[in-house]
Formats: sequence, structure tokens, C-alpha cells
Amino acid sequence: MLHIFSKTCNLLKKTGFQTVRQLSSVNFDIQQKHPQAQRPVGLPRARYGGRNAVTMLPGEGIGPELMGYVKEVFLEGGVPVDFETVQIDPKSDNNDDLEYAIMSIRRNGVCIKGNIETQSLDSAIISRNVTIRNELDLFVNAINVQSYNNICSRHKNVDVIVVRQNTEGEYAMLEHEGVKGVVESMKVITKTNSVRLARYTFELAKNNGRSKVTAIRKANIMKLSDGLFLETCKNMSLNYPDIKFDHMIIDNCCMQLVSNPHQFDVMVMPNLYGAIVSNVICGLVGGAGLISGKNYGDHYAVFEPGTRNTGSSIAGTNTANPIAMLNASADMLEHLGHKVHCDKIRTAICKTLNEDMIHTADINGTAKSSDVVQNIIKYVKSIGGRI
Repeated sequence: MLHIFSKTCNLLKKTGFQTVRQLSSVNFDIQQKHPQAQRPVGLPRARYGGRNAVTMLPGEGIGPELMGYVKEVFLEGGVPVDFETVQIDPKSDNNDDLEYAIMSIRRNGVCIKGNIETQSLDSAIISRNVTIRNELDLFVNAINVQSYNNICSRHKNVDVIVVRQNTEGEYAMLEHEGVKGVVESMKVITKTNSVRLARYTFELAKNNGRSKVTAIRKANIMKLSDGLFLETCKNMSLNYPDIKFDHMIIDNCCMQLVSNPHQFDVMVMPNLYGAIVSNVICGLVGGAGLISGKNYGDHYAVFEPGTRNTGSSIAGTNTANPIAMLNASADMLEHLGHKVHCDKIRTAICKTLNEDMIHTADINGTAKSSDVVQNIIKYVKSIGGRI
């Protein structure tokens, strides 16, 4: 399917209590030797009167209320973004809503989303989250996991980038029951996707002064699939002699993360391992409510919370932590080139968490979601005023 937008991306800003330093972007010109579409000049984003149009997919659970907070912060901060909101019915037995959402993302180039449930029992209705990533070829998911100074967590001073393959592996959705009671599920690893993921990872490490890349695998058991992934990463590392390369089995990786996460710098892994590692490492710095995630392809970008949780059990209780979604919105602004607005939101988040100590229950606080948001708005309005 022909993609109509190219990719220009600034990835993963380091955010600290005292300083905010922009990370260098990856050179996307070298992502593929044969890109699917000619890269146009300039930002290929839907712009009207100096404003960006962005697709918003609220999802289920706490998603709609978190998106409401994003809209509120953007309104109060004078952010030049207009949202095209698309609701996807989780119980629907057709994909009409999903197809419209994908069309909207193709039109706007950028999306912010909550987790989308797929509750239909019809076997023809596959995971909508996975379908969005596959249809838009969002081959990489990246999260930058950093500790906040005054949040109680298992480890302090964590700063690890997790790069995850996003469109294949066990998420290929190729399952069948050939014999009654025997289900086969196919894991797909391709050299093409492994090469561009490895290249992305090493370019990211090089451009941001990172010293080590660790590939996570299970090649001792899955010798062909994970073996191909590991071999591809090893071969790619030869092009980056200044970056140390090592690899680790996924089960040992989880133990090492819990005991000593500081040994890791940049991690790269297939799809399912990325889901596991992302949740483990986010848990080490405070949980699912803090860290944002970015999904990139050659032409589109989708921003969301890093752990992709629905949070249905706390929906509507005014207790959900809004920080992960607000961090995702700041990542989106950075991607769109609105650096000043991005910095204002990130600074407001740091001041709220580190100076004012306004924390929701998931990070051992007593504040409501709305308390956190109103405090962030206070800073957004006061830092440099409206723009």
C-alpha cells in the first residue's frame, strides 16, 4: 500500500529536574535502501494556518479522560494543534471505525492514542492496536526510561532506551488449529525488518552519545528466528566500532534489569521481548503512569503511554496518573517541531513531580488526576506566557 508521507523525526528527549537537553535525531535517510515512497522536502504534516492537525484515538479505560487532560493543557498553553478525534468501538464486529482511524493518521501523519481494546469474539476481528502498527508500517517502538528525582522507586538514576521491533515476531497474528486441541502460532522474523531496526538503534546510540547497545534474544532455543535477529545486530555493529555491542538472553535480561538496570544503555529486541522488558523497566522507575512511548515508521508517527495499559479498573475515578500521556503529547510536539511548547510541558511536569511533590496514588501520593493536571497548567501558563 502506497504511503504518502515521509518521516522526519526527533526522538527521545532527556528530561531531568535541573536540565532539559534535546537528543539528536536519527538520520532517516539511511533507514532503508529502497524506501516505499520518495521523501518530500519539509515537514509532511497536515498544517492549516500554522496549526497542525493530529489524529487522536482515545481508546478505552482511562484513555478518554487522559485525552481530555491533554486537550486542556494544550488549550491553556496555546499549543497550535487541532485534534481529529476518532472513537473505535471495542465491541464492534466490523472494522469500519478502525479503517477510518488509519485513513485519518495517513492524512495527518501524526497520532496520539490510548490503548484500544478488541472485545469482539469474531475471529475475523484482529487486534486493532496491532493492525494500526502493521498497516502504517510502524516498525519501531522506542521508550526512554528515566528516573524522576523525588518519586519512590526501586532504583535511582536509571536512564535506558528500549528499542522494540513493532510489527512482527509473535505479533504476526498467524495462528491456526490444524488438529482439534492443537494450536500453532507462527513467529515471524525477517532480515529486512531486523536490518532497519538494528540500523535505527545504532544511529540513535551514535547521535546521542550512547556507548553500548545490548540485543535481547532467545537464540539458544529459537536458533533460526532469534538467531537471524542476533546475527543481523552483530553485523550492523561492525559499522559502529565506537559503540560496544553485547547480547543477553531474555530471561537473564529480566533478572539483570531488576537487580542492576544501570548496566544497560540502549537495548534492542524483537516484539514480544520488548513488551516484557518495557513493563519491567517502567515498573522500576515508578510504574505505568510515567513513561511515554513512540512508534515510528518511514512515513508516520504514533505516540502513546509506554506500557500500553488500558487501566479499565480505575476509569472514571479521577485517580489515573496523567503523566505518561502528557509526556507522550510532549514527544508529539517535539516531533512536529513545536520545541518551545514541548519544553514548557516537560518543565511543568518536572516541577509538579519533583518540586511540588504532587503525586497520584500509583506513585505513593494522595493527589487526584485533576490536581496534577491543574498544577501542570499553572506552570504551562506561567512559563514564558502564551506564544
